[in-house]
Amino acid sequence: MAHGWQTYTQTIERKHLTLRTRIKRLARKTICFSKSIWLHDVVIGLFINRYEFGLLV
Repeated sequence: MAHGWQTYTQTIERKHLTLRTRIKRLARKTICFSKSIWLHDVVIGLFINRYEFGLLV
């Protein structure tokens, strides 16, 4: 059974894996690459807001 700090670490790692899996911009620099830093921030910000509030992503 996981203890408090292990559970927290697993939660953080799960969120990072979800980001990398769902936002291809974080994993590749070909098809889904943002041409500007502003657009990159907007896409990631929208994803995080929708994901955290339980909306369909």
